[in-house]
Amino acid sequence: MTSDVTIIGAGLGGLTLARVLHVHGIPATVYEAEPSPAARSQGGMLDIHDYNGQLALEAADLMKEFRGLVLEGRQAMRILDPDGTVLFEKTDDGTGGRPEVLRGELRQVLLDSLPAGTVRWGHKAGSTRTLGDGRHEVTFADGSTLVTGLLVGADGAWSRVRPLLSTATPEYIGKSVVETYLFEADTRHPAAAKAVGGGSMIAPTPGRELFAHRERDDTLHAYVGLSEPQDWFAAIDFTDAAVATARIAAEFDGWAPELTALITDGDIAPVLRPLYALPAGHRWDRVPGVTLLGDAAHLSAPNGEGANLAMLDGAELGKALAAHPGDIEAALTAYEQAMFSRSAEAATFAGAEAHGSDSDQITAQDLVTAFTRHEQSR
Repeated sequence: MTSDVTIIGAGLGGLTLARVLHVHGIPATVYEAEPSPAARSQGGMLDIHDYNGQLALEAADLMKEFRGLVLEGRQAMRILDPDGTVLFEKTDDGTGGRPEVLRGELRQVLLDSLPAGTVRWGHKAGSTRTLGDGRHEVTFADGSTLVTGLLVGADGAWSRVRPLLSTATPEYIGKSVVETYLFEADTRHPAAAKAVGGGSMIAPTPGRELFAHRERDDTLHAYVGLSEPQDWFAAIDFTDAAVATARIAAEFDGWAPELTALITDGDIAPVLRPLYALPAGHRWDRVPGVTLLGDAAHLSAPNGEGANLAMLDGAELGKALAAHPGDIEAALTAYEQAMFSRSAEAATFAGAEAHGSDSDQITAQDLVTAFTRHEQSR
């Protein structure tokens, strides 16, 4: 039985792997750079799909806990023109296969499901090297080291484990998003709250888009998408919230005020988030004793699948290791071949959930057509 599993990264994928291994009686240790579970915000809403993310939670025996996190009504969505006209609207009748939860709450469920001490906080991986015979050494930022017989990189876009397998590095996709929050929206920001509705809202034009969703406690979480090179954003002083807000808002001049309020009325300083992706179809030759999952393996432009795929990667890897006791290489080979195919398919997905994130030319009507086609095919 595998008894020497080291996971770098306590995101959803790494924790799902640790949990599925625990379900099968296989111990693992997770090393996480953050000093504690509450070190930073874990992001916003996630729609957990019945064809990947929920399958992972079933393998982790956490579906009951997951259902307790679901925010009712949040699968509702609408598409707006920049003038505020609602072009498409879908209500949440409770039958959709993509219920919404908060990422931080889902992560906490996974953490709570693991034995005490499974996650070692404050361990930032600095470098890794191969020792031979399927063993690898990890050196942490504090100078400490460990040697392991199975190393799993679940450490995201800038993985320290990936260089053991691949020379690929993420590249900027030509687009960034600026993140804002509006709190107590129904009372303090009623026009924006009405525009967003009960779930999510997107208003796209070529090179510019506004996407927002309603979270718990009457909070609106918005992402302002702009297709521009990185030096364009570098010219904006994001340390000055007022200056940055005004500069970003200027790009949406003429849009309906209830939409631009998602930029101008933010209750936090705007946060710039450049978007990166690994080369399409990224894969590697089998290297004994090491593998990757989630964004470390197949970072792509946002399309609604990233967290779901990371969790499914973790679950499938855990199941493969349980199915091949004493034969790590057979487990890793089976896992990687299925993962390569699964991630390549998701990376080229051009359906309704892409939200225009990988296109500079999408219009609101394009998105309406995509959603309508998607609904008709169900």
